[in-house]
Amino acid sequence: MKPTSFLRALAVAAATTLALAVTPSPAQARPEPTAPDAFVALRDVDPTILQEIRYTTDHNFVGDPIDGYRQPMCILTEPAAEALHEAQSKLLRQGYSLKVYDCYRPQRAVDHFVRWAKDLDDERMKAEFYPQVDKSRLFADGYIAEKSGHSRGSTVDLTVVKLPAAPTRPYVPGEPLVPCYAPQDERFPDNSVDMGTGFDCFDTLSHTDDPRITGEQRANRDLLRGTLAEQGFVNLPEEWWHFTYKPEVFPETYFDFPVSRRSLSH
Repeated sequence: MKPTSFLRALAVAAATTLALAVTPSPAQARPEPTAPDAFVALRDVDPTILQEIRYTTDHNFVGDPIDGYRQPMCILTEPAAEALHEAQSKLLRQGYSLKVYDCYRPQRAVDHFVRWAKDLDDERMKAEFYPQVDKSRLFADGYIAEKSGHSRGSTVDLTVVKLPAAPTRPYVPGEPLVPCYAPQDERFPDNSVDMGTGFDCFDTLSHTDDPRITGEQRANRDLLRGTLAEQGFVNLPEEWWHFTYKPEVFPETYFDFPVSRRSLSH
């Protein structure tokens, strides 16, 4: 081999060795975060509670599946899950069931909401979820924030369903949208009892004690709030569906493990 060819070969070998040294192998890739032992799958605690995890689907205010939702399942801290089990036991005796829309929410999902809210051109789902709110006002009006109590693991969005539960049809992307505060027989079908609005309705009619709701709607909201309050849940006054179990296991920690069975260490 000529000296120049030998030197060129040495240079190529050195460059290859350096590239291998700085390129992480699959075994060196950062592992996904997992949940602390205090977290459980709600279905393992109470399989009778209905689950319709909206953020795994296109039927939400963004219009796409949300980052971090790998499986349609509810994950909560164990005390919150056990408290829901107690509430469910009482409702079953009255011919009702709880249905959860969202439970633990990873920080990456909250970040997805924030990115979407800053994109003022994307209003695909406005006609259903925020027809009377200018998208530029979502942060100022408190509908979107950079942190969510859901990420601490003891907050849940849920409703009440009359048994036997009627089937619900899937959302078809691109279908005509109806305002979330329309009469129940006009808005997107949901087997929930009539709460006055749909889930995630960005409107003041979603305030739990809004005076404009009918007597039946008020009774339904009171049934949900009263049943959960007996088990230690506190309602967010601006959202009839939003409850936090107190005291929280992680009152100041915001987690970012994915919503999936693999995230649970047990």
